[in-house]
Amino acid sequence: MTKIIVGLDGHSSGDRALAHARKQAELLGKCELVVLYVIEWSPFSFQTAEENAQRAKRREEEISLAKERVVDPAVADLKSGGLTVTGRVQHGDVADTINRIAKDEKADLIVVGARGLGAVQRFARGSVSTKVAHHSPCDVLIVEHDD
Repeated sequence: MTKIIVGLDGHSSGDRALAHARKQAELLGKCELVVLYVIEWSPFSFQTAEENAQRAKRREEEISLAKERVVDPAVADLKSGGLTVTGRVQHGDVADTINRIAKDEKADLIVVGARGLGAVQRFARGSVSTKVAHHSPCDVLIVEHDD
């Protein structure tokens, strides 16, 4: 069965990625979608024990909100269309986390949206979609804009 990882970001770029992943899944037939939202989170901490405890609580709140507002509605919508889908929310470096999960899941395709950085910005600082594509364990579809 083909497995597709879909990176959501809570913006229209993620919505476009989701629409393209749905289209791919419908065309392929036997397909499993993994809807993924990654919250940027640095593992480094130079805080007191109390600040770290608050940080852990905030982390759990962020996961819950992302799941409730972004991932669960996407999963429900895809399932209502008869697709096989699971949802995940993770903390970490976005590109690294997407690629790690794609590797762990033995994904065949990653679908991510691009937020429309200009060529100069993309070249100067890079973008999540570019980083995913450069280090991906599988094929990557970057959805640039609506057609």
